[in-house]
Amino acid sequence: MSYIKKRIQSFAYAFSGLRFLFKETPNTLIHLIVTFIAISLGFIYNISNNEWLAIIIVIGAVFSMEAINTALERLSDYTCNKEIHPAIKKVKDLSAAAVLIAALAALAVGIIIFLPKIF
Repeated sequence: MSYIKKRIQSFAYAFSGLRFLFKETPNTLIHLIVTFIAISLGFIYNISNNEWLAIIIVIGAVFSMEAINTALERLSDYTCNKEIHPAIKKVKDLSAAAVLIAALAALAVGIIIFLPKIF
């Protein structure tokens, strides 16, 4: 397979992962709704380029962490046949914490940007 075909195939795999993430991960729907709200507020309040950059970065961080969390959960479940193992539980809890940290950072950015504009 040529280099170009391999690169195109890698994008196909990535888009397949995105479809899986949005189709089979319930929390991603919540992130998507909040993303839509943040983007809408950005247009309504005509936020600055720097504010847009902050919003885009935290949105990307949350979705990236959710994808990593989902991957680790699926791999962990497969590895231990969905049985609870203390080490696997820690891994799953830590990856869920990573999503929570990213989401809280995104919330903080949203509050800093939008709260003064709303009030």
